[in-house]
Amino acid sequence: MKIKVFIENETGSNQKNMYDEKTLRHKKTVTVSREYPYPYGFILNTTSGDGDNLDCFVLTDKKLKTGEIVECKPIALMEQIESSWTESGVEEEDHNILAVLESESFEIDDTSKDKLSEFVSHVFDHLPDKKVKVGNFLDEKKAIEYIEKCRDTTSP
Repeated sequence: MKIKVFIENETGSNQKNMYDEKTLRHKKTVTVSREYPYPYGFILNTTSGDGDNLDCFVLTDKKLKTGEIVECKPIALMEQIESSWTESGVEEEDHNILAVLESESFEIDDTSKDKLSEFVSHVFDHLPDKKVKVGNFLDEKKAIEYIEKCRDTTSP
C-alpha cells in the first residue's frame, strides 16, 4: 500500500506547524516541549477519530522539509490516547501510523519504540491539562486496516 504524507514538522525541531489538513493552508506555529524524533505529518485523504487527518511519523534519516508531500508505505501502528481536562475530559484515540519512504526500510526495535514513546508522552508537557498515553505498537496489517478505516470516502 502506498500513502501520501504531508510533512508538517521536521526532525529535530520543537516547532509544531499547524495546517488546515484538508486545504493544506498553514494556520500557525507553536513551540512544543520536545524535538520531533522523525519527520511528522499526516496522511492525505484520511480522517481519523478526532476529525483531523491520520497522523504519521516517517521513519527515515533523510531531512524532509515542512510542506513536502512524500510517498510512503505503512509499516506499523502506534496506539495513542489523549485527554484534555480543559475540554471534554474524555479520552480520545489519536493513533499514529509509522511509515517509511518507498525506497527505504526500517526495523522497529526497542530503541525506536522508546524514542517515539518518550516524545509522544512528553511533547505536550507545556500544557499541564493535556495527557498522552502510548499503547501498543501493532504490525503493518493493523496499520493498513486503520488507514482503510480512516480513508475519506470521496478519495480515490
